[in-house]
Amino acid sequence: MSNAPEQPPHPVARDSGTAEPGPSVDTRIEYDLKSPDLYLNRELTWLRFNERVLHEAEDDRNPLLERAKFLAISDNNLDEFVMKRIGGLKQQMAAGFQQLTVDGRTPARQLYECNAAIRALRARQEEVHSELLAELQKYGIHFGRYQDLTPTQRVRIRNDFVENIFPILTPLAMDLAHPFPFISNLAMNLLVTLRFPGDDELQMARIKVPLIKGLTSRFLPVDDNGSSHVFVTLDDVMANNLDLLFPGMEIASCELFRVTRNVNVVRKEETATDLLDLIESELRARPFAPIVRLETESSMNSAHRGMLAAELGLDPETDVFESSGLIGMRSLFEIAALDIPELHESPLQPADHPLLATDARNIFHIIRESGPLLLQHPYQSFANSVERFLRTASEDPKVLAIKMTLYRTSAEAEIIDLLINAARNGKEVAVLVELKASFDEAANIDRARSLEEAGVHVTYGVLGFKTHCKAILVIRQDFNQLRRYCHTGTGNYHPATARLYSDLGILTCDSDIGHDLTQLFNYLTGYTPPPSYRKILAAPNALKKPLLKKIEREIELHSPGSPGHMILKTNALEDSDVTAALYRACQAGVRVDLIVRDSCRFRPKLPGLSDSATVISIVGRFLEHARIYYFRNGGDEEYFLGSADLMRRNLESRVEVMTPIEDPELQQELMLILTAQLIDSRSAWEMLPDGSYEQRRPDDEKTEQSCQAQLILAAAKREAAASAHKEKKVRSKLMNRFQKQLQNLSG
Repeated sequence: MSNAPEQPPHPVARDSGTAEPGPSVDTRIEYDLKSPDLYLNRELTWLRFNERVLHEAEDDRNPLLERAKFLAISDNNLDEFVMKRIGGLKQQMAAGFQQLTVDGRTPARQLYECNAAIRALRARQEEVHSELLAELQKYGIHFGRYQDLTPTQRVRIRNDFVENIFPILTPLAMDLAHPFPFISNLAMNLLVTLRFPGDDELQMARIKVPLIKGLTSRFLPVDDNGSSHVFVTLDDVMANNLDLLFPGMEIASCELFRVTRNVNVVRKEETATDLLDLIESELRARPFAPIVRLETESSMNSAHRGMLAAELGLDPETDVFESSGLIGMRSLFEIAALDIPELHESPLQPADHPLLATDARNIFHIIRESGPLLLQHPYQSFANSVERFLRTASEDPKVLAIKMTLYRTSAEAEIIDLLINAARNGKEVAVLVELKASFDEAANIDRARSLEEAGVHVTYGVLGFKTHCKAILVIRQDFNQLRRYCHTGTGNYHPATARLYSDLGILTCDSDIGHDLTQLFNYLTGYTPPPSYRKILAAPNALKKPLLKKIEREIELHSPGSPGHMILKTNALEDSDVTAALYRACQAGVRVDLIVRDSCRFRPKLPGLSDSATVISIVGRFLEHARIYYFRNGGDEEYFLGSADLMRRNLESRVEVMTPIEDPELQQELMLILTAQLIDSRSAWEMLPDGSYEQRRPDDEKTEQSCQAQLILAAAKREAAASAHKEKKVRSKLMNRFQKQLQNLSG
């Protein structure tokens, strides 16, 4: 990428005050922890993460169609980045916002550097796409041009187009009598120039390529018998059948383009009379949001490109991106879904949790008698743990009430049906539906209405805060008392992502955690002030300060005989206060291991500042989504898991929950996950002091497996061992092996 690694900061070397000159003079390095040089830029480090995602499409160790999937993911990621982050920077510039970020950048400078990085990433995507096309051809997967098809194939494709596509199309003229048409976000469009026969004057028209989920596809199979995998694009078919849309006209050119709109909105929740109405009005307005990017084919006539930029209100130098490859590579998800098993990873069959694998009793009895259960998705089944928990709650006559936060789920998920069933079975059911979940707002509105119609109490959270925590509270009349059963976790209650994201959860009947969740739900659904908690850490009022205190405590307890150690696994490290605290811990000699998936402000291995720190990023088959915070605490170890990333918005402006894991066996399970990732030599990328990353390379076949592959095997072994009561022994052996590898890696 063109965004060059940032230069290491210049420390100040100070004389210790010793009068003697020469080599014996003791100097120490002092850093100004407010220096912008110490903090990497959030946007640029995220783009580097997407570069690592793209590398998975380049890596020939991955199955071919998995590589195509990663190329689609990287392009989808980039689209969302432009919609949200570039859109946000443009809003700041339009508002005259000039405040510097902690890394010393204005919005204008960030926009400039991001655009340069995006252009470089796009060029690399095109190279990867070309390489993949060549590889796919070796397996009979071809992408042809309509003009190169046989006459028979063209006739079949044209007939199919006439039957299934042509009636949907609406050509829109662009002249004095027809204003410039509305252009949808991320829609593919054909800009057609044409003339009447014998007339020299050119006319223009725009046609939207109708990519409708479940109805039309970007890639059309050339043969309808399924005997081969030869495709042409829908836009190519449309471009070569324009005589149907413009009969009798002469076609001068047909050029493809796409626009990206800003999805950020300025909310005024405090003055809104109804949050549901506010979000619905925003959704209605979103299609008309300002355009922030125009993508065109590099072969497009420069005058046409300039005309589009002018009509769309864009700067042709900064906002227009030319492409010599496939525009909209996110459509390669269609190709990645081809049913060719040898070109995919082996299907994942999640194991059951060892305590749930062989025990068909009521899940509340298992939780109460066997202690808390740590759930590891996708390695362990979501259906036989979280859904089983909720299903039992909906049917068990002793369950009196269910309270739940719902950030995202899927239309096919059983979750909504289980909640509705619970209400119909006479349970008191209260669900907080987060209407502001990015890109899921419309779906969540529909789900909220379905729940309300079934008698579920639906609320939308605390005004001004997005509710991002994942929690279920079940109140049950046990044989001798009311007992509270809880699930908290890192992942959404979404069965599809539970098979794609690496997440964690805990099922427990700990009375203090039950008390805390009761307090939390009262805060979310009523008018109670921000509560104090016995065990959980919860944003926005009781998370950031405790975390900072735990970092400071690690400094205070650190000694040669009892060295301090923290392992923080998170999606992003953006908060500058946390970053500065981690620098102070490193200066004191505390070992800091950071497992950060994407954006990270912290620089490791800076002499005299962060020598004792490592930063790694795991990019693999599953999206790393779990958050685990470990503090050695002088030997009295603390572990937390939950929904909060180390970002200012999560720690100060959202409702988040981090749950302590106190059971020694569950702590060992968490350390096994952390250690597996710290020793990974297949999917781990290690950050260098300048903010760039190097992918680790395995030394031998024993270290060739990624941490995710090892955790798949570990879950299967533990399930198999559960029936023979050897599960703890298997887990202990895995832990010992991982610890030895970590010691070897540390050297």
